[in-house]
Amino acid sequence: MSIFRKIKESQTLLINNQSKNLESQDKKVFKFGFGQSPFLPSEIVMEELRLNVHHKEYSSVQGDSALRQIISDFHRQMNGLKISKDNIMIAPGSKILIYSILLSYKEADVFIPAPSWVSYAPQAELAGHNIIPLETNFNNRWRVTAESIDNAFAKKRFKESIMILNYPGNPDGLTYTKQELEQIAQKAREYNILVISDEIYGLLTHNQEHYSFINFYPEKTIITTGLSKWFGAGGWRLGIALLYEGIEDDFKNALIGIASETYSCAATPVQMAAKVAYGNVEVAKEYIIKQCKILEEVGNYCYNKLTNSEIKLHAPEGGFYLFPDFSNYVAKLKKKGIFTSDELCNSILSETGVALLPGTAFGMPENQLVVRLSYVDFEDPLQKNDFNLERDCPKIIEGIQVLKTWLNAL
Repeated sequence: MSIFRKIKESQTLLINNQSKNLESQDKKVFKFGFGQSPFLPSEIVMEELRLNVHHKEYSSVQGDSALRQIISDFHRQMNGLKISKDNIMIAPGSKILIYSILLSYKEADVFIPAPSWVSYAPQAELAGHNIIPLETNFNNRWRVTAESIDNAFAKKRFKESIMILNYPGNPDGLTYTKQELEQIAQKAREYNILVISDEIYGLLTHNQEHYSFINFYPEKTIITTGLSKWFGAGGWRLGIALLYEGIEDDFKNALIGIASETYSCAATPVQMAAKVAYGNVEVAKEYIIKQCKILEEVGNYCYNKLTNSEIKLHAPEGGFYLFPDFSNYVAKLKKKGIFTSDELCNSILSETGVALLPGTAFGMPENQLVVRLSYVDFEDPLQKNDFNLERDCPKIIEGIQVLKTWLNAL
């Protein structure tokens, strides 16, 4: 028996490496598996990063004070959040912030939607918590409901409860209505749940109508966000946690203590550049709106083409993901020896070069034939004066057609 923990490599990072390996063998790959923004950070912010490379000093563990004030002002103007700078934490990515929140609890039940982002469950497992799935289905648009929360709470083991929400969602690209959020907030209040609302894609809601969960449940919600999605700077590793007002001293001290003993602080030059990224709301809004228009057009193109092939799918509402359901092809896929989403993705990749992620990576049963498709395999079109899907997204168009051809041949 091994003395080491059994934690698999993140599926999103694994598919990125697999795609690169195939490309190094001169094989054509359609990179629909790895979700990375194709948009470049704005030139003025990249220049600010260059100008601040000499800042080699550590910053405050909680993050640069001036930056935290700028972020507070940004979110007040952008989506009406009233979070003081003292209740903002900055870290090298939102992933480590979510993990730090989980680690702050000695033991808890962690309620995680199925499907949900690949790292939530492994992080909860590493923190020693009890994981309880929140069941969803295609017909309710993969949404958490009051009923699914009630059902999950029947399986509780510990006193403390944590629920993770993510919307617009990874892997589904869908968001919540105000009414849906109100119903979830009512249950969160009833059961005294700490809610981690991962709103990293919030500013990329296609119609610009993102509703932060903290506005519905202000007493016990922590929002996580950062530069990786709306600003296209995933590798810069700058994440943000917006803590609820009145957060318990013990909780906040635990978060800061974990930070001080693990990541210490976010990179100081990146924090300096982030002041410019967050410092002009009007410039940020213009940049975001341009991205959303392009992502909406590309996402709807993929949605329309795939639904024409009898794939079950919901139209995207934010971010850059689709969650296709191949259940209409069960009989044909069985004849090909495909019974699981892993087998489905492996077969598609080896036979077509289309890289997708299986539903199992997102907490779905292995026999449920769902996959995640990320529609960002194109170069940043904002460097041009206009956007033309046929000209600017040739690999999206070809990859979707290759996938359709494979399905038609079953």
